[in-house]
Amino acid sequence: MSEDSELEKLKAKRLAEMQQNISSQKQEEPAKEPEKKETKNPRDVVAGFLGFRGEEVLQNAENQFPLETKSIIVQLSQLIKTGELNEKMDGGQLLSLFRSIGLNVRMNTKINVEQDGKFVSLSDKISSKNNDD
Repeated sequence: MSEDSELEKLKAKRLAEMQQNISSQKQEEPAKEPEKKETKNPRDVVAGFLGFRGEEVLQNAENQFPLETKSIIVQLSQLIKTGELNEKMDGGQLLSLFRSIGLNVRMNTKINVEQDGKFVSLSDKISSKNNDD
């Protein structure tokens, strides 16, 4: 019986410690979040929100349409900060966004095909085929 009561005391003590840790973490988190949001510039906010090949599309857009892209980045960062935009954007979605507002961002494309167990560019395959003939 004494073991049961000691075990219950230990459980109660551990539970109290866990609750105290959780409450202290909750108090620290809100204090840290506003600092991060204030120090990040709009581009960093958007860049952190991008998924697969999103950064590549963003860089191409900035190089080809610098003023327009800056304005779009500011708008996107505001949507992210307010929570209206809450899913990560991959490169395809970002490219569609730019094109839907009239910015035809050009992307470098390369088509690879498999040849003898290796991936080679389509242009290399065509040129080697022409040399064989």
